[in-house]
Amino acid sequence: MNRLLAWLQKPIDLLLWLSLAAGFLMMMHVTIDVASRYLFNRPLEGTTEIVAAFYMVVVAYGPWAWLARHDRHIVAGVFQRIGSPRFDFWLEIAVKLLTIVYVSVFTYQTFLAAVQRTRAGEVWLAGTMYLPVWPSRWMLPIAGGLMVIYLLLRVLSDVARRTQR
Repeated sequence: MNRLLAWLQKPIDLLLWLSLAAGFLMMMHVTIDVASRYLFNRPLEGTTEIVAAFYMVVVAYGPWAWLARHDRHIVAGVFQRIGSPRFDFWLEIAVKLLTIVYVSVFTYQTFLAAVQRTRAGEVWLAGTMYLPVWPSRWMLPIAGGLMVIYLLLRVLSDVARRTQR
């Protein structure tokens, strides 16, 4: 189990670095767009659409599995530390299981949408050009699926470790 969790660290870290790079590129793209708009009266065509369709999607969803790996996802903080350590452990497991259910449904639905939009060849009109945005639809099921796999393995590992005591 621990070997699988360790193996998942590479794609999790890759998505995190991809998210950080997308955030940096988004800042640079918007800065260049604003500068060219005010200095040369020539904004970059499609900046708003590229930011919304690509950069923001990667920045928002890419780090999901990294957040789960570092226990930065949803927690039931109100209920923690009101009971025994055993209660806290099982509360954490319950929250992870609920997160798995929710993110699994999210992943399934976004996968169906990605397939549909890919088949349709979804594009957005960005100024005078058409911007293919269907590739960005795949970020959601990839990030969600990786988070579900990680959390599922983590729950199994935590429960197995707990029962071995």
